[in-house]
Amino acid sequence: MGLFRRRGVDTTLPREDRGFGSFDDYVYNLTPRNKRVTIVLANSNPYQDELRELVESGATEFETAISPRTIQAEGQDAPIEVRLFTGRRVSGPVGMVPRGLESVVDENLRRLDDQGLKMRIPVRIDKRREGYRVVLLMGALKK
Repeated sequence: MGLFRRRGVDTTLPREDRGFGSFDDYVYNLTPRNKRVTIVLANSNPYQDELRELVESGATEFETAISPRTIQAEGQDAPIEVRLFTGRRVSGPVGMVPRGLESVVDENLRRLDDQGLKMRIPVRIDKRREGYRVVLLMGALKK
C-alpha cells in the first residue's frame, strides 16, 4: 500500500475498468509521441450490451462521436462520455475518457477541427477476459 494515492485514477471503478493512458505518450503540445499511442476507455462495464451489438453488427471501422468540452464542463471537471460512430449511426455511450486524460482528448479534437477535419478519433474494440474494451487509437492522429 502506497503512502500517496495515484493521481487521476478513479478508485470508485473496478480495477479492470478504470481505463488506461499516460501523459508520457504525448509531446509538449499533447500530440501523440508515435503512431502506437492508445487510450483505453474507463467505465465500459455498464455498456457491454451496446459494445456486443456493435461488434456483432459486422462493422469494422469505428470512430468516436464526441465533441470538445465546453468551458462550463471543463470548469466542473466533468468526465467525457464517449459514443461511437459506425458509419451509419451513433451508438449509445460506451465508456468514459480516463480521469486526467480529458485534456489530451480535448486538445486533439480541437486540433482536428482547426485543420478542417472531422472531429473523430479512430477506435478499436477489444474482447478481453473481463469483457469488451474500447481503445482510442490516438497515434492514428499523428501525421
